Amino acid sequence: MTLIPATIALAVPSRARILNTLETLAIGSAGGLLFLWAHLPGGLISGAMIAVGIAALAGRPLGVPPLLTQSVLLLLGISLGSLVSRQLIQHMGSYPLTIGLLALATFCSTFGSSLYLQRVHGWDQTSAFLAGSPGALSQITILAAERGADVPAIAVVQTMRVIILTAALPLLLSLTGVAPSSPPAVIAAIASPLELATLIVASVAVALLLRLAKFPASWMFGAMIASSVLHGTALIEGGLPPWVRSVALVGIGALIGSRFARMKASTLLSHVNAALGSFVIAIIISAIFVAVIALTTHVRFADVIVAFAPGAMDAMLALALTLHIDPIFVGAHHLSRFVFVTITTPGIIHLFGRPQDDVDD
Repeated sequence: MTLIPATIALAVPSRARILNTLETLAIGSAGGLLFLWAHLPGGLISGAMIAVGIAALAGRPLGVPPLLTQSVLLLLGISLGSLVSRQLIQHMGSYPLTIGLLALATFCSTFGSSLYLQRVHGWDQTSAFLAGSPGALSQITILAAERGADVPAIAVVQTMRVIILTAALPLLLSLTGVAPSSPPAVIAAIASPLELATLIVASVAVALLLRLAKFPASWMFGAMIASSVLHGTALIEGGLPPWVRSVALVGIGALIGSRFARMKASTLLSHVNAALGSFVIAIIISAIFVAVIALTTHVRFADVIVAFAPGAMDAMLALALTLHIDPIFVGAHHLSRFVFVTITTPGIIHLFGRPQDDVDD
């Protein structure tokens, strides 16, 4: 008889965890609304991310629990899929060329950033390669721990890159007039209750299938695939209510900002120069490839910039949503880079990283 309440208690979040989550969401919402009120581009995601990040660095025990994270990613995927139309699908012919160039850009920026960290800041090869590798943060962290690399330093470089890109890209695209000025008409309509139920059920089903297949970012991409198919075939015309999309953007921003909750301010300050320097190297190399694609193809400049930005998949896709950028193009490229980094990084570390004997010493 006493085992049942104990089992249930294990499944229920503690009061402290609930309060921390509510505090995270409140701070993120306040930051997002402040940026939105100031008419800053990408205000909801950038404001939430910066506000939560500052509070986390100040010592607040902030965080977003797994269930809420999955729900936010599901909503983001549905919203991205609602942008899909037959016109967007017809542009997929240019993907093989740009994805190939993205793989080359990823390889070059990883080695460029790694060389900078080794030569300028004296990092060991393993830590430098892992810090310079864009995206796939979870896999990079696991590999860093296995190889005895400097995990805190790698986390600072990786997190700073995502934070800077998420905050700066919307502002840069807006100031230069590159980003589209108006959203696609497809997301203007709100789906009916029956359509919303169909979207949610289909999205959860596909996400669970992808999760069983160990597909990366299964909740976001599963929902995006299901929503894309339903909208691309015109079976469903409307999307989520605007306030739901806003909740998803605030949630993603809060999730990114909460990465600082496990990072000491002293650790951040000790590696901030390395993070900024390696970020500049990666951006310069990526910009060269973006320029080549812009000059040789008919792909929209804004789409290429976000697709080639060396940031996290969820953050860059959230920016695609808020900046009205082609979600299929951006999603295909960031997924391709994720797969490329996941497959090649262990081999690169084995060939070019410091020997395992040195790590064990």
